[in-house]
Amino acid sequence: MSHSDQLDTRLTRRGFLGASAAGAMSVFAASCTTRREPPTPPAPPPAPENFRIMYGEKVDSGYVIPAVPIDKVDPKYYRQEVRDPTGQAAGTVVVDTSSHFLYLVLPGGRAMRYGVGLGRAGFEWSGDAVIQWKRKWPTWTPPAEMILRKPELEKYSAANGGMPPGLDNPLGARAHYIFKDGVDTLYRVHGSPEWWSIGKSVSSGCVRMINQDVIDLYDRVKNGSKIIVGGAGVA
Repeated sequence: MSHSDQLDTRLTRRGFLGASAAGAMSVFAASCTTRREPPTPPAPPPAPENFRIMYGEKVDSGYVIPAVPIDKVDPKYYRQEVRDPTGQAAGTVVVDTSSHFLYLVLPGGRAMRYGVGLGRAGFEWSGDAVIQWKRKWPTWTPPAEMILRKPELEKYSAANGGMPPGLDNPLGARAHYIFKDGVDTLYRVHGSPEWWSIGKSVSSGCVRMINQDVIDLYDRVKNGSKIIVGGAGVA
């Protein structure tokens, strides 16, 4: 091998080693300065098709009730038949305020369970009463106490005929009127388009349900049915 060939070989080897060292240093430097983003958590599995149908768009009495984005609702609040945890007689409605569940007791130790929204602190109601009567697409009449807090609701007062039925009506598609000893408690089990409030305590005291669910309950419960509203002790 000639002197020039040996020199070329040394230069080539030196260049390779230098390039390798530079590459290693750049990788090392990158590992020190680059911030890796945390892995994206997997999306929750889509709701089964039967629940998508259950909470899909529904036409009722000429009103088009929008579909609920069910993937955004905690699955435990989907309507479902379960073992009865209440021990109450069939036909009784039990609202467990500690878990945000409403149970309609069925025969044979079973119950239909629904997710509900409840009253925020200071607006809760509890006790034993009856569902005196119920209405499809009810008129909403805010109580006088609510009108005092929100004078803009005066236009919907009893003297002014209340708020007509409709998709924007706070009572939704159905309302069940709760009476105690023959007196209206002013509390209702009713529908609501605000599906995101299910599982939360945000309302003015009533028990609110997804419209698709309150229609199902309405078709099952009878006027005069017993209703029990309370904490964990009711279950």
